[in-house]
Amino acid sequence: MLTLYGDLDSGNVYKVRLLLAQLGIAYRRVDTTQNAASRRRRNSARSTRSARSRRSCSMTRGYCRNRARSFNCLPAIPRSFPANAWDQANVLRCWIFFEQYSHEPHIAVNRHWKLHLPAAEQSRLADRFAQNHTRGEHALSVMEERLSESPWLAAGRYTIADIALCAHTHMAANGGFDLAPHPNGQSKTAEAAVVKQQFDSVWARADTALTASAFF
Repeated sequence: MLTLYGDLDSGNVYKVRLLLAQLGIAYRRVDTTQNAASRRRRNSARSTRSARSRRSCSMTRGYCRNRARSFNCLPAIPRSFPANAWDQANVLRCWIFFEQYSHEPHIAVNRHWKLHLPAAEQSRLADRFAQNHTRGEHALSVMEERLSESPWLAAGRYTIADIALCAHTHMAANGGFDLAPHPNGQSKTAEAAVVKQQFDSVWARADTALTASAFF
């Protein structure tokens, strides 16, 4: 059985968990939350390494340590990644890279700051918050435009592109983003969340996480 190590509050870990859920792959999970002082002391070496290199998750059974590699260890399964080379290129070029450079850096960063930084530090970063918010809203608008034309982001079917964009979008409200003007994106994230909740419930007894709390 796979073991997933990661900060269970992370959108990047959510991507892997959602993909595992929708592929019906059982796994154990170990929380390496960077913001819990007591857990950070117990897992200091692992947490320090994670914080330094932005590795939000790793998987064992033939290591997939980096968060991007963890996500891409699984797409070879046809249900999540198209076989056609052109469709594969569109999944990666148009949406995985878009998520990496135009979506996550603004939406996920604002969420992390709002949830974990002291008020004084948030005030100091007010200009950065505003810049990220403007760019994050643009990214959500790009997603919304695409989803108004097709129920899927790429390849005319459900792929890892939809998972990648769903992960941080469904948490965007925690970063101060309003999803109401983006009904198609909001609907997609809600559907994906239901699937993951159902899977987590099925595998709750087999879960050997160090934390007793559920992620979602």
